[in-house]
Amino acid sequence: MDPTDPNPSPTIEQLRYITNNYPIIDNHAGNLILPVFNDSIPFESITSEAKGRALRDAPKSLAHLRASQQLRQLYECPEDADWADVLEQRVEWLRSNPGRLIQRCFEGVHALLIDDGMPGPDRVYPYNFTDQYTKALSLRIVRIETVAESLMQIILRDVPNTALDHATFFTDTWVAFTDEFEREILEAIRDPAVAGFKTIISYRSGLDIEPDYQQAAQEVGHPFERYVERCLTKKKFRIDRKELNDYLVLRTLEVLSEQLSHPDALSKPLQVHTGLGDNDISLLQANPAYLQPLIEGYSKVPFVLLHSSYPYTREAGYLATVYRHVYLDLGGVFPMLSRDGQKNVLRDSFELVPGSKLLYSSSGKFFPETFWLANRQFREALLELTLEYIEKKDITPHQAISMTKDILFNNSNILYDLRYEAVFNEAPLTQGHITYNVRTEPEPVIPEPPVPQTPLVATTSHIATSRTPEGAYEPPPFPPPPKEAQVYDVHILEGFLAEHKDVKFVYVQWLDYTAIVRSRVVPIKEFTRLIHSGSRIPIPSSKIGLLQQEETAPVATSPGEIYIEPDLRSLRRTHSKDPLPSATVLSFWRDPLGRPIRDCPRANLEHLLGNLKFNYNITLLCGFEVDVTFLGHAGQPLNQNHTDETITPEQWLRLDFLADIVTALSDTNIDLQQVHAVSGPGQYRFVFSPQSPLEAIDSFIQARQVIFQLAALHGLTATLHPQPYPRVEASMEAILSMVPPERDVQFFAEGVLRHMGGICAFTMPEPESYGKSIMEQWAAVKEHALKEQSQDTSTSREGSPVYRSAPGHWKIRCLDGFANLYFALSAIIAAGSLGLAREGSEFRQHEGEPHGEDGDEENDRPIGGIVKAMPVAIEDAVYALSHDEELKEALPEALVRKAYLVGNMRKEETRDGEPLGREEAAKRRDWLIERY
Repeated sequence: MDPTDPNPSPTIEQLRYITNNYPIIDNHAGNLILPVFNDSIPFESITSEAKGRALRDAPKSLAHLRASQQLRQLYECPEDADWADVLEQRVEWLRSNPGRLIQRCFEGVHALLIDDGMPGPDRVYPYNFTDQYTKALSLRIVRIETVAESLMQIILRDVPNTALDHATFFTDTWVAFTDEFEREILEAIRDPAVAGFKTIISYRSGLDIEPDYQQAAQEVGHPFERYVERCLTKKKFRIDRKELNDYLVLRTLEVLSEQLSHPDALSKPLQVHTGLGDNDISLLQANPAYLQPLIEGYSKVPFVLLHSSYPYTREAGYLATVYRHVYLDLGGVFPMLSRDGQKNVLRDSFELVPGSKLLYSSSGKFFPETFWLANRQFREALLELTLEYIEKKDITPHQAISMTKDILFNNSNILYDLRYEAVFNEAPLTQGHITYNVRTEPEPVIPEPPVPQTPLVATTSHIATSRTPEGAYEPPPFPPPPKEAQVYDVHILEGFLAEHKDVKFVYVQWLDYTAIVRSRVVPIKEFTRLIHSGSRIPIPSSKIGLLQQEETAPVATSPGEIYIEPDLRSLRRTHSKDPLPSATVLSFWRDPLGRPIRDCPRANLEHLLGNLKFNYNITLLCGFEVDVTFLGHAGQPLNQNHTDETITPEQWLRLDFLADIVTALSDTNIDLQQVHAVSGPGQYRFVFSPQSPLEAIDSFIQARQVIFQLAALHGLTATLHPQPYPRVEASMEAILSMVPPERDVQFFAEGVLRHMGGICAFTMPEPESYGKSIMEQWAAVKEHALKEQSQDTSTSREGSPVYRSAPGHWKIRCLDGFANLYFALSAIIAAGSLGLAREGSEFRQHEGEPHGEDGDEENDRPIGGIVKAMPVAIEDAVYALSHDEELKEALPEALVRKAYLVGNMRKEETRDGEPLGREEAAKRRDWLIERY
């Protein structure tokens, strides 16, 4: 070989120097213990997972004897020092110069990823304590079991044991627990100081995790209740019930899978404790082979199998080889095993696993010496093994150096998206040896996922400001995109804007308590910034309680702000005739910390739907049939020659506006099944396709705006007023389909009908909702006439407020255009859930018993125990709600209180319920038509 070659091959000495000195990214470690607690943990535990009496034998193990020899060098003891001498010298170091000892222990460590979720956080230093001893900032690994247990302690902190007897206690606790757990995980995902997550489920219930999230969600209910009961009665918060442990892991994986920066990205990694552990672990259940179905189900989440999975290293190696998102951590066994044991673990790892899938960690914790011993012994074992492979000509020194750099630094740098720079000077030239020039770029490492097309600026990361000198080692050009803080699924917006490049504005909207759509127009540039930065729009909290005349309900006068958070699932292009090239989006209400506000109309409905799915495995579909009245000049009907299901010549001449409306709805991707005339002059019924309740209401609110706007363009006024003219009514129906349908009667008869009076405070919230003809119609079928329907749908009475058209399919007719539909459906679902909760209760036909006559309530026979009459005025509904304790408990207290106060204020607007004069009534009618 020509010694003048500018790029000669590296030598064994070069490999030796790099292996012993190349900086380390320690991808799994723990906190250091505070000095005052030093004596609370036996120092012998640095080489053994044994506890109690078993730990007494640890000093006779090869691992301990070797560590003792090496610690003599660290503490500068004489060569003949025994273990007692070593301990004595250690105490002297800790007394005289602990900082220097710690500095020596962390020499060569570039950065640490710290699992700071171990028990006793008050006994250890914070995770970033070691920043003063490393080249770069330490980052956190979030232990999900600790998150869950800490949350439960907070939730139950002031809860008495008597709460166990409360009907909704377990449900409310579950909702609070899961909401807060998901919020914590989301915040950790967005936190740049968090590198990843960790589960210790192998210590709790084993790695045989249920891989199906839906199945796990169905099975967790009863175990969760038993866990909560134990927390309250015994104050033991450790989560060790398989179903609950499985659910926490799966929920974390679900959230991680949903929070991706682009479709090809991987989430922050999940570290899984496998193999090596103390006697608290089930060794058989710690085999990573159990994880294969779970790994297959979550291909966007990198799995890091910790502690070399010892003694299951080969099983872990197989998984890391055949799945692109699985990595094997080479920690835990240093310094716990003998030299030969450590080399065997590395051999088993190298048997199959590519060098790019191996990560180094010390698994050090409590004592700085654990890091020093692990780092030293790993470097020794790795060097011995690579030299052996070079001697056998399996690899070259160049390849060994590349593998060493990858395992010690590059692989973790890429996987955790750290963007650190290795501070390292290659071995200096020495005479008599042929060396190679230092390259500015290391061997290329193939990134996962592929490099995005847009250039990435690493300097935007806080990590890029790490303490690294100029001219330092430059990392390979990987990169996965930076993990921005995300409140939103950015890909929804990016996909939408790619399809609708002309959009310049967004109507950010929300529905207030009185069902008025409130909006802010946001330029698309600012809206995009808001989404990418995870920001929200602050508004005064008083705004959400405005009445139609812009007066504020007393309940909504609390100081402060709420924060409007657009729900990108509702993002929709406006129609082509909108004066702005725009889109519209509906929003949640959040508190200053970004947490859901329970009396937010949309959030509350979503909460109740989740509760229904979790507790009963029931989902609902919802469609709306809505009568819209179109008025011409001076508020007169659009046409007079107009009857049900007809298209008269007069109607035909005005079909142009209907065509524009239908076209606009189609352009905005709102599914309309049909439109037809109904009996009232100028009235048309719009039938919308069924969707999930939240989507159905979102679509209807956006459709309502389209209808009103297109009517205005044609010089018409569209209204949902339930009585636009005397003796003319406009109906509105919600069609609910239950899947599966088996318990629909219990839901609607035992639940909805039983609480119908209180429900009407939400579904029929104005005095005008209770028209004379409607009351007559309901009286004709008597109160809640559903007895025949439960057995024979052929006898269904369409005048009923709740009408069963077929098993599992029900129409809610006590509903009108004044209602905030989120609140209305929330009340219905809450009441239905109460019916389902009546275990053992059945809807029964009382054969041979009279139905009662002439409205004689005393003679009425109960429908599943229901004897309450329908409200005939807004004050009746408000009164029924105020006395319906079950329904009030099932709904957020603030929501009930607001509905009650707003309802009373509406009553006062009409002279405390007294009939208005003809002129005043006409003015109020026109005033409501303008708004609805």
